[in-house]
Amino acid sequence: MRKQILAALAATLFVTCVHAQSNASGPLVTPSGNLQFVRVDRDFVGMLDKEIFDRFDATTLAHFDDVGSANDTVTRTLVQTDSGPVLYDFRHRPPLVQRTGKRMTVKRVFWQGDEVVMQSSQGWFRFERGVLTKLQSSTTTYH
Repeated sequence: MRKQILAALAATLFVTCVHAQSNASGPLVTPSGNLQFVRVDRDFVGMLDKEIFDRFDATTLAHFDDVGSANDTVTRTLVQTDSGPVLYDFRHRPPLVQRTGKRMTVKRVFWQGDEVVMQSSQGWFRFERGVLTKLQSSTTTYH
């Protein structure tokens, strides 16, 4: 019971720090260039300055963006795909592409340093340096 109360409290604290889901195809300004999502056949492609850097299967476009303070640029984005979330880190050129390898539908995303904390229908997960970890109850506050 105590774990459930802590998890509920942590989830309540998260609500004010959540980054909203977007379906904008772009262009979005990133440190690596202008990001655009384009439908090609049944897939989407991620393009930077009109050059394809990734392809993914998704019914609809959905992503969560981490907006940096410098000129409101998108520094990272978590994209919902049919095979699970994919993290694009635009602080690198070419952008770093990391797949979680777990099918899930992401509801909310929080950015803390280099880690991404996400809530899905399967619970809370942390994705950091290419490693996906299921979270237990925590007293950590994410911003």
